Amino acid sequence: MKKSFKLTIVMLLALTVVLAGCGSKKDNTGSSASADTASSDAAKVKVGMVTDVGGVNDKSFNQSAWEGLQALSGAKAEYLQSTKPDDYETNLNKFVKGGYDLTWGIGMDLGDAIGKIAGQNPNAKLAIIDATVDQPNVKSVTFSENEGSFLVGVVAGMMTKSNKIGFVGGAQIPVIERFEAGFKAGIAAVNPNAELLVNYTGAFDKPDLGKTAASTFYNDGADIVFQAAGATGTGVFNEATARVRSGQKVWVIGVDKDQSLEFGDEVTLTSMIKRVDEAVKRVSQEVIDGSFKGGSEVLGLKENGVGIAETSSKNVPADVLAKVDEYKQKIISGEVTVPTTPTK
Repeated sequence: MKKSFKLTIVMLLALTVVLAGCGSKKDNTGSSASADTASSDAAKVKVGMVTDVGGVNDKSFNQSAWEGLQALSGAKAEYLQSTKPDDYETNLNKFVKGGYDLTWGIGMDLGDAIGKIAGQNPNAKLAIIDATVDQPNVKSVTFSENEGSFLVGVVAGMMTKSNKIGFVGGAQIPVIERFEAGFKAGIAAVNPNAELLVNYTGAFDKPDLGKTAASTFYNDGADIVFQAAGATGTGVFNEATARVRSGQKVWVIGVDKDQSLEFGDEVTLTSMIKRVDEAVKRVSQEVIDGSFKGGSEVLGLKENGVGIAETSSKNVPADVLAKVDEYKQKIISGEVTVPTTPTK
């Protein structure tokens, strides 16, 4: 009896150790370290990333940034996920006060918090996507979303059969308005008879709102919807997928990443690529190399900061892609200037 009792205790202790080893962090945190450099001096470089409310698994903007950090060699990367705006300053401070070599804020909404913390911690290095923060220790990276959106507007304008096209945005802020402005201009350049339907849901983390907006557009006759709404855009894809599987041919244009890889070719016409991952990776590498400097940069078609998905040829005909490339070259050369604010 005693022998059996001792054996049971040993087994329980062993099981406890195994479970502890398999445990994971809470959903609002994560980390990554490159295996080939984890034990080197370079791996002592620590990079922190704070998401906006869309979260790290938004299939879009934040996820792209995190993938850029995961691909970084010579550093340990971690993220903190914000569930509400009040989290921004708290989460950023955790990395700055924790002695991280670089702290990222992902999204325009983090601009004020980044500026405040940078001023309070002049020796810290910070960086932000989609906002310009005028502090010497902050690297600001913004994109010409209007230019990339113009190109997918050309695709939509040439491929719509109903001459009704939808745009679903998250919050109505300048960065999302640039998506709308470029998209509308691209449609008009090749199909002035097409009508653009617009809905700003007011949120980047509400798939149900995206699904409702898409349903309304498709019911009104739109056959293509471009979404620039973070995790809210997941609902647009869900609605389109349900309709396609019931026999209705509708399309979604993805954003930030090649979203056909996530949602499939049956509903993803193309995607407007915004190379957040490459920007985050490059600026973070500057910290590792010792070449980091504050300042701002804007990445457009000329800088290969925006574009369309390489998989577009699966659903977009060659003549349409040729027209896209034609307008791309005109934008790069300055022959075509893409508006940054929507026209009424």
